Amino acid sequence: MAVYSFDGNDLKLILRGSVELLEQSREHIDSLNVFPVPDGDTGSNMYQTLTAALKEAQLQETDHIGMVAEAAARGALVGARGNSGVILSQIMQGFAQTISTKETATAPDIAAAMDNGSQMAYRAVMSPVEGTILTVVKKSAEGAASRRSVDLLRTMAAAFKGAFNALEKTPDLLPELKQAGVVDAGGQGFVTILEGARRALKSASPAAKWSAMAGDKINALPASSPVNHDVAQSIKFAYCTELILKGGSLQQETIKKSLTPLGDCLMVVGGDDLLKIHIHSNHPGLVLESCLKHGTLHDLKINNMVEQNKKALPDNGPVSFSKTFGIVSVGAGAGITSIMKSLGADIVIAGGQTLNPSTGEILKAASGIPAEKIIILPNNKNIILSAGQVRAMSTKEITVIPSKSIPQGISALLTLNTEDNYDTAIKKMEEAISSVRTAEITRAIRDSAYGNLNIKKDEYIGIIEGDLMTSGPILATLLEETLKLMVEGDGRLVTLYCGESMPKESVEKLTKKMRENFIGNEFEVQEGGQPVYDLIISLE
Repeated sequence: MAVYSFDGNDLKLILRGSVELLEQSREHIDSLNVFPVPDGDTGSNMYQTLTAALKEAQLQETDHIGMVAEAAARGALVGARGNSGVILSQIMQGFAQTISTKETATAPDIAAAMDNGSQMAYRAVMSPVEGTILTVVKKSAEGAASRRSVDLLRTMAAAFKGAFNALEKTPDLLPELKQAGVVDAGGQGFVTILEGARRALKSASPAAKWSAMAGDKINALPASSPVNHDVAQSIKFAYCTELILKGGSLQQETIKKSLTPLGDCLMVVGGDDLLKIHIHSNHPGLVLESCLKHGTLHDLKINNMVEQNKKALPDNGPVSFSKTFGIVSVGAGAGITSIMKSLGADIVIAGGQTLNPSTGEILKAASGIPAEKIIILPNNKNIILSAGQVRAMSTKEITVIPSKSIPQGISALLTLNTEDNYDTAIKKMEEAISSVRTAEITRAIRDSAYGNLNIKKDEYIGIIEGDLMTSGPILATLLEETLKLMVEGDGRLVTLYCGESMPKESVEKLTKKMRENFIGNEFEVQEGGQPVYDLIISLE
């Protein structure tokens, strides 16, 4: 049975279908890791990001597809976790942007929306790499556009086919995928989302729609949700402006173009003689003047969203900033958290390889520090994009130091001086992270081949600066081989952070042997308590 258009309720149904299939598949997606390391998180990150999108969509008591899509995009933006989650949130931003003014969407609308989503995803990544989720998304959009059908089911099938074929070819574009015998995890996640959407659209019925709207499996966020509060406290445009514009031969696209620079959440819908306009702006007067050039104003409403949200939030008294600047750091393990706080981090968010905090969680932490300027240390390459999104969402001045490891974050914190101003602290931190080398030691979760290494399950593996370099069955031997590749000359400080499964006494014994083999270098042992990695190694 052909489907020629769908509305906001259908979109909620589709999102729910994608979330449910992603939930079933996330462990498999997590396992698609080039390195045989137990830290796969792509499936979990995409699932949590899409779940946040669905929850926001379900809060919309409307069947206007543009408004539901925008709500889902907002949810994904705040809930984005890891690089894959941020990319997914940008896909949804582009999708929503294209259909924001539409009450229902057709197959050509969806094809155009998918194309815009793909373009926004590419722009979100500083150095796009083919053979990743970006390629899969692009090919799905091309597949949808090439079908040239008015039947949404056929368009979705074409999009899925394009994505699936691209996913199968990712190992040909990235040699490390082929050697590991896996496809790209983010690409697999996106294919799963499309398949869930296609199944949901195909099985759509009045009963299914009602179930999706009721949200009997995934409940809508309560009014007191921290996500909603975080967004409320970081409003960029204060005035919600709504009006009816009447006139003869109203040029909808021209009016929309003139209003776009004045704010966000813009909606211009209607016909030639009547348009409903909605926008969030800091200059409602300019909005009205712009509209008056085209017709007459009716049913005018201007609400101050800042005041509305102050009333909705607990009364904590007047806001005051007692610090020149604050620091949010990401870390995993009781020992590492304690170290970071002792060195000056105001808030340490639990996170790392196996737990990527969402953009909303980082935003909440930044909002909770009594300072107008905030420095964020993500301490993981998979968290940098999420942290970067906080800049656009916060009313505070935010700087993200691109720290890619726990040792880099600690080294940055070590440079803090109580007399430093914001700019000086940033400069010192950026210099500090460039002078640190990092390695991690853990156990392989499967047999694997990488480079010249033939790795056996449960063997120790050493990852230096993000590249798998050593493997072997004996920890002491592997540690020595790893240090030989890292240490160049004397006078370097080597710090070993013990993981949650490694007693400090055992590491002290290992360190004694390393001191004998690396004379001229200093060694320290710290209790890190981090999961996954038996040892994190810092070389300064």
